[in-house]
Amino acid sequence: MNSPLQRYQQASVQTANPGQLILMLYDGAIRFTKLGIEGITAGKYDMANTNLKKAQAIIHELTASLNHSYEISKDLAQIYEYWLHRLIEANLKKEVQPAVEILNHLADMRESWKQIIKGSAGAGQSPLEASSV
Repeated sequence: MNSPLQRYQQASVQTANPGQLILMLYDGAIRFTKLGIEGITAGKYDMANTNLKKAQAIIHELTASLNHSYEISKDLAQIYEYWLHRLIEANLKKEVQPAVEILNHLADMRESWKQIIKGSAGAGQSPLEASSV
């Protein structure tokens, strides 16, 4: 059986619109990257590895969700590829700096998506139509 928290989280995902799902993915990537950084800093390399791999899995999901009929998707795919490279580097070398760099990018991109979603809601558009992804 799922715990009440797990049931709530599952219901949240199932009822979220595409824009909310993107924000949830970014929130997860941010959370796991922070935990990976904490693991490296504390010398808890299993914790770092587990969480940085979770962040990578979310970035893979963001990549898989791109609509390649839009030109911006190519650019986003390259950005996501770079993020993956840097997270792998942080994990392999157990260095905080590459993960901190990506954490900052994730936070900036999340804020951009939040603004896109906010703007498209007022225009009566789907966030994905407005963002061209």
